[in-house]
Amino acid sequence: MRWRTGRESDNVEDRRGLRAAPTLAGGGIGTIILVLLALFFDVDPGALLQSRSPGGVSSQQSAAVPPGQDESRKFVSVVLAETEDTWRDLFRRMGGTYQDPKLVLFTGAVQSACGFAQAAVGPFYCPADQKVYIDLGFYQDLKNRFHAPGDFAQAYVIAHEIGHHVQNLLGISDQVEARRRRSGAAEANALSVRLELQADCLAGVWAYHAHKARQILESGDIEEGLNAASAIGDDRLQMQAKGYVAPDSFTHGSSAQRVRWFKRGIASGDLRQCDTFSTAPL
Repeated sequence: MRWRTGRESDNVEDRRGLRAAPTLAGGGIGTIILVLLALFFDVDPGALLQSRSPGGVSSQQSAAVPPGQDESRKFVSVVLAETEDTWRDLFRRMGGTYQDPKLVLFTGAVQSACGFAQAAVGPFYCPADQKVYIDLGFYQDLKNRFHAPGDFAQAYVIAHEIGHHVQNLLGISDQVEARRRRSGAAEANALSVRLELQADCLAGVWAYHAHKARQILESGDIEEGLNAASAIGDDRLQMQAKGYVAPDSFTHGSSAQRVRWFKRGIASGDLRQCDTFSTAPL
């Protein structure tokens, strides 16, 4: 992927090296609990309170940014900028205005408006604060554990999460969530699969238009992206973790489905081709 000469986004929030903790519910009540615990354990409550910052993130650095990850930060910043340029243009063509999301880099765990999350959950998008969260260590897992190396495989991951932001801006996420609340477990999972596959298709739409405008793709890039989509299909992940596949519990789609919808987006560049909710076979 040709990314080194691309512009960097200003919408990257770097929390790497900051220690995150779950936010205590209730605001003032949480502070009272913290003070009582401090007094019980004979600890200065002022020291504990000063160490906490809004959002449950410690204001003290617990670890330096690992060597070599500054380039990773630049990479995700450039990819984010590519998504901004592409979706701004596409929204403008539709008569709308694209709102740039933030991309949060973290290490180990993070507090978001959607709750406290460990890095083990993987990259995710939080519609409540319109931010994408990623621990860059996931890229090592993508390469070593899931056998999906390559810079465009990494870009696909970001583009997929930005796809969820696009769904949020278009009102699709709210509609799906409303339907999920009225559904049983199996149907709710099926709706989640359609939402995720649409995000895969939107990632492909991004790649199509970004390459058309700025020639970002190199030989082998599309294969890297398709390999990544296949590597994190529910069937493959379940087989690796449990030794069997339970389709009713899928939340993201099978490897074949994820590949199919990503290919559909990157081949057409057409948002109308990403309607996973009106298609019977996925």
